[in-house]
Amino acid sequence: MVGLGACTLTGAALILLLLPKSLESCGHIRISVPVVRLGDPVIASCTISPNCSKLDQESQILWRLQDGPNQPGDRQRRLPDGSQESTITLPHVNHTKAFLSCLVPWANSFQVLDQAELQAGYPPASPSNLSCLMYLTTNSLVCQWEPGPETYLPTNFTLKSFRSRDDCQYQKDSILDCVPEDGQNTCSIARKHLILYQNMVIWVQAKNMLGTSESPKLCLDPMDVVKLEPPVLQAVDISPDLIPYQPGCLWLSWKPWKPGEYIEQECELRYRPQLRRANWTLVSHLPSSEDQFKLCGLHQAPVYTLQIRCIRSPLPGLWSSWSPGLHLRPTMKAPTIRLDTWWQKKQLDPWTESVQLFWKPTPLQEDSGEIQGYLLSWSPSDQQGPVRHLCNTTELSCIFYLPSEAQNVNLMAYNTGGTSLPTPVVFLENKGPAVSRLHAMAQDPDSIWVDWEVPSTMPQGYLIEWCQRSLSHNYSSKTWRMEPDGSITGILLQENISPFELYEIMVAPLYPGIVGPPVKVYAYSGERALPHAPELHLKQVGSTWAQVEWIPETPWLGMIPLTHYTVFWTDDQNQTFSIILNISFHGYVLDHLEPARLYHVYLMATSRAGSSNSTGLTLMTLALETSELHVFLGLLVFLISFVSFCGTVWFCCKNSRTKFFWPNVPDPAHSSLSSWVPTIMTEETFQLPSLWDSSMPPITKITVLEEEKKLTNWDSGDNSLTSSLPTLVQAYVLQGDPRATSNQFQPSSGTSDQVLYGQVLGSPTSPGVMRYLRCDSTQPLLGGLTPSPKSYENIWFHPRPQETFVSQPPNQEDDDCVFGPPIDFPLFQGLQVHGVEEQEGF
Repeated sequence: MVGLGACTLTGAALILLLLPKSLESCGHIRISVPVVRLGDPVIASCTISPNCSKLDQESQILWRLQDGPNQPGDRQRRLPDGSQESTITLPHVNHTKAFLSCLVPWANSFQVLDQAELQAGYPPASPSNLSCLMYLTTNSLVCQWEPGPETYLPTNFTLKSFRSRDDCQYQKDSILDCVPEDGQNTCSIARKHLILYQNMVIWVQAKNMLGTSESPKLCLDPMDVVKLEPPVLQAVDISPDLIPYQPGCLWLSWKPWKPGEYIEQECELRYRPQLRRANWTLVSHLPSSEDQFKLCGLHQAPVYTLQIRCIRSPLPGLWSSWSPGLHLRPTMKAPTIRLDTWWQKKQLDPWTESVQLFWKPTPLQEDSGEIQGYLLSWSPSDQQGPVRHLCNTTELSCIFYLPSEAQNVNLMAYNTGGTSLPTPVVFLENKGPAVSRLHAMAQDPDSIWVDWEVPSTMPQGYLIEWCQRSLSHNYSSKTWRMEPDGSITGILLQENISPFELYEIMVAPLYPGIVGPPVKVYAYSGERALPHAPELHLKQVGSTWAQVEWIPETPWLGMIPLTHYTVFWTDDQNQTFSIILNISFHGYVLDHLEPARLYHVYLMATSRAGSSNSTGLTLMTLALETSELHVFLGLLVFLISFVSFCGTVWFCCKNSRTKFFWPNVPDPAHSSLSSWVPTIMTEETFQLPSLWDSSMPPITKITVLEEEKKLTNWDSGDNSLTSSLPTLVQAYVLQGDPRATSNQFQPSSGTSDQVLYGQVLGSPTSPGVMRYLRCDSTQPLLGGLTPSPKSYENIWFHPRPQETFVSQPPNQEDDDCVFGPPIDFPLFQGLQVHGVEEQEGF
């Protein structure tokens, strides 16, 4: 049984072999046209015989085109003889070749009853560009044409022809048709079917199943389309004895192709130098045979390519192909050049010197002649000995041994035409001033700029020599040039400069007949950037930070120094951060990172030549531990509470914070100080002996210091008693620094402008209340206070009960003073810190 896959078969016969025996003659397909134009419609019918007992009488007939789906026909009917017929119209045939199948349902599938092949294409277009050539080598007429566009159908071409007369207006005799080989567009008519010097008509016919077409007819005489073979071109060797020497000329000869020797021909010659973009030069109207032909006016330097071709003349014909190229060099003349020379000497022993001579040819005219070699020779000064050849080379340098008696040699360039004028080379010592301030720097990777200052004596020119530093001892690797202008101060070197190499450059001035001392300088031919940034390494990592480091690349010669590093890091949310670091940094700590977060870190190294990146580093920060989280939250809560508390206190105490930081100190000369009780600071605590101690002498009178001077008038019987007081008490008495350790008292200056603040009268042992005499003075008690008082000066104010003021009659000397209790003078309280508890609370 053939199932659905039967549609893939390629032939109707093969399909029938696969059909069941009972269905072999059941169906038959008829097609209106088996070959149609591409895109035209096709009508087909399928008939099922009534003898097919295996099929139902009302079986539905289906159609399938190539690999398309099954589809019913346009109409299905039963014919009078009992057969069933289905017809279908295919509106457009878009396949150049396809199979149309007829099917019926069979055992839960479909059975192909018959199959027919459809072909579609185009009728042939008219062939074009028909041309014919008469080849004497094959003695046949060969015609060729263009077949036109593809037809997609088998198309046959036939070359048709007949003899004619009266300008091809009448047909005389038919010529046998010429059928080309498959796929060929040429066809040959043998000589036996041709009549030379008589016209014939030729055309091409194209034919396929959809039509026939013909090319335009061609009328020709076979001898008018004869194509000759090119002649044989060759050079002629002329003896100089027979023909005078003429530079820039060539001697040629050619012979016609032997089968065409009886045909009169005309030839033409073309030549061009083997130079880039050179054009051909054509020489016409040459005879078909020439034993000797002179071609002059050629440049001597290049090699020339020459070709020749011929045509039948004076009758019509076609040009032959160009002959194979002949490569010749014109005769030469002696070189017309100037040779610039430079030499280096090396003393091998007292009698022998090794010399390396360099030279460069400079053409003196446009056609200076080709150079085939250089000859270096030396002859004795007396002209009696033979000429000695030191070098014969094609190079631009030569190493030779200079005879001890030789002071100069001759250098010449030569070719087959002769030698150039000799250039004398004189070996003299370096004399004259050298160039100064020689400097070199890279202009770009392929050039170096060199400049200098002109010597004090103006030179005729300069010799510049340069080479790679690693090859400086190899003379042959050096490049040099001469500059004839002695006033120049710089030159750009571009010859034999490789990028990023260290070069040794030498400049020597040229004076008449001598070479000045050379000066050397070193320079790089351009600088290169770092190929890649240093590799990043992770040193340490925490929950909010990570430390990365790198090892700087070891710089090499010619590398541009780095200017800075840039560290980039990106988190997993594509947020990018960066920091620019000085070149001295070899590591960095990335802070403010998120815990348990993935980061990508890159390092970029930057120089003047550009930037380069390192390979990426991927890291993950550590997660916060539970204890760290609790500490962090606790600190946050404490900080918020502390700020709130400080704000509350500041608001509540805004009225008293001024006195808290800087209390107002009243003027002791105009106000009562009874309420000003100093607070003794911790560091001021000291021990005093009891003032009631019998060993202590009574205090009878104290005179307070003069302003800005440590002057005290102690009216006791003996000044030595002062030194027996404690140091801090002395300080209070002297109005000085309580921490001062000096116990030296300065004597009175004897000035009359002394201002007294008060006097203490009485003794702690006397029964009465101790009083003091207060003077009515406007001078400040503690004068000269700084904006920041000392600890014992910046005190709190404590309210105390007001003492009863006991008036005393003033003395003659105290007419401006009043008496008062010592409690009103706080400085006096220091005298009774201990041991005077019963002094009214003093």
